[in-house]
Parts: sequence; structure tokens; C-alpha cells
Amino acid sequence: MSQGPTPRPDDAGRATAVVVGGGLAGVTAALTLADSGVRVTLVEGRPRLGGLAFSFRRDSEVGELSVDNGQHVFLRCCTAYRWFLDRIGAADLVTLQDRLDVPVLDADRQRLGRLRRTALPVPLHLAASLATYPHLSLTERATVGRAALALRGLDPDDPALDATDFGSWLRARGQSARTVEALWDLVGVATLNATADHASLGLAAKVFRTGLLSEPGAADIGWAAAPLGDLHHDRARAALEAAGVEVVLRARAATPVRGADGRWLVPVAEGPGAARELAADHVVLAVPQRETHALLPPGALSDPDALLAIGTAPILNVHVVYDRVVLRERFLAAINSPVQWVFDRTQSSGLAALPGAAGSQYIALSQSAAQDEIDLPVAELRARYLPELERVLPAARGAGVRDFFVTRERTATFAPVPGVGRLRPAAATREPGLHLAGAWTATGWPATMESAVRSGALAAGHALTELGRPAPRGALEAV
Repeated sequence: MSQGPTPRPDDAGRATAVVVGGGLAGVTAALTLADSGVRVTLVEGRPRLGGLAFSFRRDSEVGELSVDNGQHVFLRCCTAYRWFLDRIGAADLVTLQDRLDVPVLDADRQRLGRLRRTALPVPLHLAASLATYPHLSLTERATVGRAALALRGLDPDDPALDATDFGSWLRARGQSARTVEALWDLVGVATLNATADHASLGLAAKVFRTGLLSEPGAADIGWAAAPLGDLHHDRARAALEAAGVEVVLRARAATPVRGADGRWLVPVAEGPGAARELAADHVVLAVPQRETHALLPPGALSDPDALLAIGTAPILNVHVVYDRVVLRERFLAAINSPVQWVFDRTQSSGLAALPGAAGSQYIALSQSAAQDEIDLPVAELRARYLPELERVLPAARGAGVRDFFVTRERTATFAPVPGVGRLRPAAATREPGLHLAGAWTATGWPATMESAVRSGALAAGHALTELGRPAPRGALEAV
């Protein structure tokens, strides 16, 4: 193997780092290190950046669409991800609600309710909305308030909470099955990728305390107004290259080893017969837990097999292009239906600009905790969801379907089951100069874009501490 890039004269004495993985965690780590003067090489196996938040092109009857692999949203309280958007120059490509407003439809009763906030202090900011929420009885609404106050008093970092499931805690506080479905799981399934019975109370407490019980605007919802690839690949790559980061795509890294001089050597295969060895003072492994386990040098973690015990959870996305407008809202949540959340993707996909698509609408269903459906054939999913969409969206009755397809992320997130907290490793390892990043590491957050960015900042921060350098303003402040 040949050695890595020869340092330029102006690089003399500069610390070096290799970041393995080009998802949000890896990009964040690379930018944070580069902003502190470290010479960084980022290695990614795919032909693109963005990890599991990406887009691709699809030919359909109406023309070429830009399709996000899944509907990703963030909240105003996601300070690290919002910093990330600013850092890569992509804040202009997202939309953020002025105030939380979620339309919720009961498909059985065809009744629409809304979860909205006011400008009042927490917890009064949601009081008016809950008082008129039509999907719960007066008694159920009263129990919600008491449970919310109890939840606000919990410490998400308490190890005892990690060992308990959220569903049992809710039932012990008088929450009915209908209350769990119409409120707690409405939010929890989308953010945790698990129902209350299968979610750690610690992670649930983090979601609800931070999103709904911290600041009045914390839960305002944001989403990409452009294809995710425009943000997480195009803008991210431009930011990396402007910061001096060498970005190597379609390349596979092997386990780092110590060189004779004590620095890390990272073998990298870039194609048939093309390989090199990158020398670095620091290495950040920013890949999923199983890949990390395979790349760890011996002794890097006290219990490396704990990474293999961190399970995964799937997300299914159902995409439908109708020949007419069937959804008047930007998005809609449903209860008493297999449909969870429906989003209008007409503008961001490019459909609205296609000559042959006049009047058509592209909607996407985001189905979290989809263990029972993730491997079902497309024909079966079509037979299941098109009739359900006609129940949820009466305007879809009689509408022509111009395209129907699904995207599947079988390992979309780590499974947030009770006990997962004790398995999630910190950014630091036993090996100086070796750091871990990824939404699955110990960020305190569930597997979200926010967690991924936080993990990258934490890993870079740990590396900079070892180097004796101050972290740049921004990333770590946002964390």
C-alpha cells in the first residue's frame, strides 16, 4: 500500500484526522475538526454523502422525480441539526413552522383535530389545544395533564428510566389505550420509531420533556423544502471542500492499526486494485454499530460485543402520485388507521414543475415501527394502503394513481428498547486518538438527525481535547 497524501508545505505540523463515514455524524465531525485547523480526510463507501437521509431520481409516468428515501423532520429544539444546516449553507432549503400545528384525523369518525401551541409559557402553551382535542374524552384530557407534569419531573439520564418501558409508566398514570394511540404514540412512534410498550422511558422522557415541556416553541416542526440530497450531499460536500476536507467516495476503510510512529494507519480500498493507507493522528468511526464493531481495533472498547446487542428498527415509506390534489395540508397525522403520517411532496420532488403533471399531487406516507410490513410485497402494500388513503383522504376516492412505490429502510434507527442506554458507547474509546460517532452512540437522544449531528460534534470535541485545542464556536455550543 502507498502512504496517504503527502502533506503540503503549509501543512507542516498540522494534526491530521480520518473520518470513516459520510452521514450527518461523519460530516459534522469532519467540519468541526477542519474548522479547528485539523487536516481531514473523509471516507465514505457510498457514492454520496448523507447516510440514511438522502434522495434519488426516479422515472415515473409523469416524468423524473426527486425522491427522498424517507420523510425526515426536525424540531426547533434540534439545535445541533439547525447549526449543521447553517454550517453547510442549507438553512434556505428548509421550512420551519412559526408555531406547532399538527392536524390529526380520526379515520373511523372522520373527525379532524389539531395539536397547536400558543405563545404562553410551558406547560400552558398546549393547554388550549388539549382542552379542545376531539379525539380524547374530558376525563382522558385531564389525565394527560397529570401525566405530562409527572413526565416533566423525570431525569432522562436516570439509569432506572432506561430499564423501564414507557407504556407501563403511562398506564400506571391512568393513560387509556385510546390516549396512548391518539396522543403519546402519535408523537412517540414518529420520534422514537417504537410504540410506548417497546420504548425506553428514558428516551421517551427526553423526547417529551425537550420537545413539548421545555420551551413553548421547542416542538415547532421543520422539514426539507428541497430534496434531501441537495442538503446532505450537495451543500454538505461544498462545505467540506471549502473547509479543506478531502472527500473520498466509493471507498471502503478497514480496521485502523498503529504505525511504528504511534499514529493511526487506515487502509482504504478505492476500487479494483486501488488502495492506499491514510496516516492520521485521530480517527473517527462514524458508521452504524455493526460496521463499527467490525472496524474496532482490539481493546478499543471494554465490551465491543455490546454494539451487536443494539438492535435496529425499520421505517417503511409509501409513495403515491395522484392525478389530482387529495391532501390540502402540508402534512397530516392519522389515528384509527394503519396510516401514520402523510406528507405533501409535490414541490420538493419537482413534480409541480413537470409539464405532464398539471394538477397532480405526490404524497408520501411515513410508517415507523414497521416490523410487520417492512418486507411485504409492493402489491400487498398497495392493496392495503390505497383503500386506507381513501378513508383518510376522501378526495382520493376515484382519483387516478399515476405512480405507486415504496422505499424501505430496514435498519433505519437503533431500536430504543428498555436497556439500550447502557449499551450505547461514548465518543471516547480506550485507544487515544480513536473516537466513535453515530446517532446510536451515547448522545442522550433517540436515533434522529439531531442525535447524529450531536455525536459528530462530541467525537470531534473529544479529539480536539486530546490535541489540546479549543473547539470552534458552533457545533459544540449547539450540543
